[in-house]
Amino acid sequence: MDHLFTYGTLQDPQVQQYIFGRVLIGQNDALPGFKSLENAVYDRYPLVVRTSDQNNMVKGKVYEVSETDLLKADIYETTAYKREKFHLESGIRAWVYIENSK
Repeated sequence: MDHLFTYGTLQDPQVQQYIFGRVLIGQNDALPGFKSLENAVYDRYPLVVRTSDQNNMVKGKVYEVSETDLLKADIYETTAYKREKFHLESGIRAWVYIENSK
């Protein structure tokens, strides 16, 4: 199993039901060294960006997910985002969707 940190629509139970076929059970966590930009993608969705200050934190939820779940989330997030692993405040290393600056 992997971990997925979410800070936007992937926390919504209806979105989870649509993407994964079930509601995920997660725990609160935070992503240090990042800040959140609202309406940054398609003028509607949030985006996290790295900062040079480890005191900056983005609050969200972390879920245990399968590789299949991650592939489904990749489709949902589109090419506007890319998935990278980072350490969370809890110490968990989790996948996070960040800006895809191709």
